Amino acid sequence: MALTMLLVSMMVFAVVEIAPGNVARNILGAYATPEQEQSMENQLGLDRHLLIRYVSWLFGSDWQVRRLINKPLKRIQAQQGTVKKFHQWWAVDNDGSLVQWKVAGGHLIKLVRQADGTTVQVPDDDAWQKDAGDTLTFWGIDSQNRAVLWVKGKSGDEYQMGYAGWTKTEGAPTDYIPLSKGLLWGDGGISLQYKRPVSEVIGRRIINSAILAGLAFVFAMPLGVLLGMIAGLNEGRLPDRIISMGGLVTAASPDFATGILLIMLFSVKLNILPGAAMFLNDSAILTQPQMLILPVLTASLVEIGYILRITRSSVVEVMHSNYVRTAVLKGLSYRQVVFGHILRNSLLAPVTVIMLHVNWLIGGLVVVESVFGFPGLGTFILNAAFYKDVYAIEAGAMVLVVLAVGSQLVADFIYSMLNPRIRYE
Repeated sequence: MALTMLLVSMMVFAVVEIAPGNVARNILGAYATPEQEQSMENQLGLDRHLLIRYVSWLFGSDWQVRRLINKPLKRIQAQQGTVKKFHQWWAVDNDGSLVQWKVAGGHLIKLVRQADGTTVQVPDDDAWQKDAGDTLTFWGIDSQNRAVLWVKGKSGDEYQMGYAGWTKTEGAPTDYIPLSKGLLWGDGGISLQYKRPVSEVIGRRIINSAILAGLAFVFAMPLGVLLGMIAGLNEGRLPDRIISMGGLVTAASPDFATGILLIMLFSVKLNILPGAAMFLNDSAILTQPQMLILPVLTASLVEIGYILRITRSSVVEVMHSNYVRTAVLKGLSYRQVVFGHILRNSLLAPVTVIMLHVNWLIGGLVVVESVFGFPGLGTFILNAAFYKDVYAIEAGAMVLVVLAVGSQLVADFIYSMLNPRIRYE
């Protein structure tokens, strides 16, 4: 699993990087100048080498920055306006105080954090260091959660978004390293679209999709297996033909068509269920569970049709096997043959399909979520792809990978329980 996750993380990162789209232009707008684009890419750290950015994304950049500034780093949560959880990075000074830096008028100024969250400015020109060419440089932490490089006598232009629009700031740093702890420690970076940590933005979406997918799973999987068993045990008879035809229709119907049909029927025509999922707060699912009925039904119908057809084929195959014929010839009752031989052995194929579809139910619900306006993980990744929000795309994709690999591990254990001949050493 570890090797699989590592290889897939490389593929996800590479695909996102080579995908078309300009991150800086998406942020700045269509009329951004080349100078503004270059400044934004520099601030986001997108001008760094691809391998360095991959290592920083996976393992974090704080350990790299510690070596540059030669001070420990600390990330705290602070209150900033209406944002309750706002991560701030600080350097730990020799006396234990938390400090950041800025340059004003060519002078280096240290910002010392006080107990009430305010800062005191202290001149710090003695911290300039000479490089090999006798140029004065300084690596420090700025107020935007970045490690920055100032070069005395040489400065860049930085473009930032304010209330009056994009403003140009002279005397800006010449190099930037966005700070993060890395995906392995739950820090996927800052979302370029939401301007918040990806872990905070994506968390609620994962919960929403997990609830939707969980309800669809609980409803569709047992019903699909049951209907498949009934159809398989009645091969060629009327129940088999009715169930198989119904399963074929539901499995072949696109999600968006099924969703629109259900909205037209239950919301527009009968007016008994809401046709859209309006989330006014995080607890909307609990206070208005009726919003989930149509999305769950839409996601379930396709799964029911697919699972019942796989289960039916597996049951028919097992019924024609030699050990079932032997059980019948030994005089076992129909109930004993079904529950003792057919049921257990015919579940191997459906278990494989079911566990594969666990991942689809989470990430593949994007169509269902789009039709009903459901704020889940699927629409989150879709919107991130449109915006080229690289950190959000990568984090969302890795969540799906973890689900896919984890579900297959669970499937392997279920195999060993259903078939005692399978042993994992």
